[in-house]
Amino acid sequence: MNDTDDEYVYDEISGEWMPASQLAARDAAENAVEVRDAVGNLLADGDQVTLIKDLNVKGAGQTLKQGTLIKSIRLTGDDQEIDCRYPGIKGLVLRAEFVRKR
Repeated sequence: MNDTDDEYVYDEISGEWMPASQLAARDAAENAVEVRDAVGNLLADGDQVTLIKDLNVKGAGQTLKQGTLIKSIRLTGDDQEIDCRYPGIKGLVLRAEFVRKR
């Protein structure tokens, strides 16, 4: 065997033997969550978004105004929540329905 050989596993869905790495990649693609903004644009880690309405931030005692730019978002695995950083607010999580991709 050489270094390019991969362990083969039986895929019950297709009924075929396939490399384990190929099966893992297919399963990851099937389980990926699509997060879309308020107008239907697909969001990804690192995107910049703009708020489409004023939002009161619980626990921070401040309001994020419409048009506020949020840089470098992270997806959480939930199809409606994104993790954000904003000066003065730790652990900010926004609903995707309140943002628009920039």
